[in-house]
Amino acid sequence: MYETRFAVVGNPGGRRVEMFGDAAVAAGLPAPRVLAWRDVLTDGAAFEPVETVRIDSPGEDEEVEWLLRGAFDPTRVEGTGRWYARFTEAVRDIATAARTAGATLLNHPGELAVLFDKRLCHGVLDGAGVPVPPSPTSGPQAPPVRGWEDVRAALGTSGLRRAFVKPAHGSSASGVLAVETAGPGRVRATTSVERTEDGLLFNSLRVRRYDTEAEVAAIVDTLAPDGLHIERWLPKASQDKRVADLRIVVVAGRATHAVVRTSRSPMTNLHLGGVRGDLAAARAAAEASGVAWSEVLGIAERAAECFPRTLCVGVDLLPGPGWRRFAVGEVNAFGDLLPRLTGLPGSGAEGLDTYAAQVAAVLRTGKDPHRDAAV
Repeated sequence: MYETRFAVVGNPGGRRVEMFGDAAVAAGLPAPRVLAWRDVLTDGAAFEPVETVRIDSPGEDEEVEWLLRGAFDPTRVEGTGRWYARFTEAVRDIATAARTAGATLLNHPGELAVLFDKRLCHGVLDGAGVPVPPSPTSGPQAPPVRGWEDVRAALGTSGLRRAFVKPAHGSSASGVLAVETAGPGRVRATTSVERTEDGLLFNSLRVRRYDTEAEVAAIVDTLAPDGLHIERWLPKASQDKRVADLRIVVVAGRATHAVVRTSRSPMTNLHLGGVRGDLAAARAAAEASGVAWSEVLGIAERAAECFPRTLCVGVDLLPGPGWRRFAVGEVNAFGDLLPRLTGLPGSGAEGLDTYAAQVAAVLRTGKDPHRDAAV
């Protein structure tokens, strides 16, 4: 009989590692063996044949941040291109070590590379027929974005007056600008980026607005060397006079958890002042507009199907006005950090948090948790 033993590449003591470990122990399994990202990045990883390997987020650790991005200050925005190159190299090495040992891997390195490049991810989703915001920067024929002038040209060619400009390898809304244009020289951007007098960019917990083209251009020009993704700023549904979207967690191909995020700014991220909304009200609004809730969850599941060798993803679903139409904004490789949220009715994860649902999926499917997924 196969005995499940987890190994987790993560940051010891971090919330994600602790919550996953608690879920494994609660399921009657041994506590996962934790391989610290800082050690893996410097000395590599080694696994045992019986281990099921989970690659977790390297975030929230200053030493790891420096090893990946070359910056001790985790609030700095620049350096995502270097972060991406080092991170994807590391996960390839982890995968090689797991394969050599005969261990099972829960995250596919090639899929992680796509998930952490918004341009590639958008193109994969679009090619699979998953609804996404129109974008002039995804796909093999997309023009390069070398700075503000290229952004201006892309917006003009595409007829976009309102767009999100995102670092291609960013996360948690880091460096994202919600840009509005209204003719020559009339530009406004809403963002969490704080620009210092000497031109450095930092993440802030306060969303702010830049009202001149020169300010917006300076930020974009600083971010462009790391890679930028542009997409149409779709109008969103509202709840309690706040814009709203959905984070849906998909585990082993099935939507298990969902939360409504609402905000008074274009960014709904909870750490930027967003608050959890009323999921029952969102479902009722969608169904009142003629959209079955199963259809809403099905869009998230279709997005996850594009990454069949990754056990769990978090899908950001953008509801249009009146909750009539939905598009996928992003698919997050580490989108499962939703404390105290239990599974959706009928999902098979009732009473389980996102980590317990993943442990249950591994136990349910045996040594290969992807065996029921389309490969």
